[in-house]
Amino acid sequence: MPKLDAKWLESDATQTVFALLEDAGFAVFAVGGCVRNSLLGTPVNDVDLATNAMPDNVKDLARSKGLHAIGTGVEHGTVTVVVDGTPFEITTFRRDVETDGRRAVVAFSDRIEDDARRRDFTMNALYADSSGTVHDPLDGLRDLRTRRVRFIEDPVARIREDYLRSLRYFRFHAWYGDPAEGFDPAALDAIARNVEGLSSLSRERVGAEMKRLLEAPDPVQSLLGMQSTGVLAAVLPGATDAAIGPLIALEDAAGAPPDAMRRLAALGGDDPGQLLRLSRRETERLNVLRNAAGLSAPEAGYRLGKELGTDAWLVRSASTGMALDVADLKAVSHGAAQKFPVKAADLMPELDGVALGKALKQLEQRWIDSGFALSRDALLASGG
Repeated sequence: MPKLDAKWLESDATQTVFALLEDAGFAVFAVGGCVRNSLLGTPVNDVDLATNAMPDNVKDLARSKGLHAIGTGVEHGTVTVVVDGTPFEITTFRRDVETDGRRAVVAFSDRIEDDARRRDFTMNALYADSSGTVHDPLDGLRDLRTRRVRFIEDPVARIREDYLRSLRYFRFHAWYGDPAEGFDPAALDAIARNVEGLSSLSRERVGAEMKRLLEAPDPVQSLLGMQSTGVLAAVLPGATDAAIGPLIALEDAAGAPPDAMRRLAALGGDDPGQLLRLSRRETERLNVLRNAAGLSAPEAGYRLGKELGTDAWLVRSASTGMALDVADLKAVSHGAAQKFPVKAADLMPELDGVALGKALKQLEQRWIDSGFALSRDALLASGG
């Protein structure tokens, strides 16, 4: 078995948590994303641990060493132990007793194999002990090495334990899958046969998964799979993946980093802000991008600013099949730097109220259409 060489594993905080349980005679392993990402050489955001110690054992041991222990999910076996300001979620080995597609009733176990079998994908059922030695109960290493996202054992059973796993499958494929390897046929078949289960999920959970999927460097293949299985229509009615490939090509050409709202705007669909329970800020930004299709590049920059104007222009270009023109991006930047030279006071007291507002808008549009060339005096001389 391989051994991890990772700073997070060697850190004093991590080794303190391992020693806390090992010195008391318990088994403990790092599990899931931290092991997977370390083997792939990608960043690790947090460290989760699995143990055969019961939650009360974990809390008692932590407190005996003066560590802060929080019962963040004791009914599911999870205790968070904080060491030097770093939180570690420590969860007792579990097996599912009953599931309803959204949540599970679990029973504690002392077998790592039971814990591995209740996880979603083989590449997430990888464990590492305090020395970094990897433990692979379900042959997940083979799938990780070939970048193949595969459900553990029966895909239908895994999906029916939690229907969100259909979305997670496509998200994991976007981040970790090999496009040349393609999708696991058994997974696609199981997902397509259980699409109706997605309706039982909270919109918040669906929205969180969609955002993480759309933040992947290239989610084109995953979105194509979602469309072909009916998943995309189920979570975002009216959406289509047609503009996503062109958008990503334009993003690469423009040097624009992945952005979930920009890509969501290109997907279209019926009221994604509500359907995906986006935040107010996200919804406002998404609506701006969706409603900016009629703006020219200079006007997009002027009205929306450089960053948002560039995003709007990229979405418009992808949706209409336009090639990226560097001159357009420069026009967005140029527009963003402009300041309308006419003020309301310049038209008063001759105009006020609605008439004043209308005149200002007409002058502003005339100024924009001139390429921002018309001066204040020229605009005032032209009338409202």
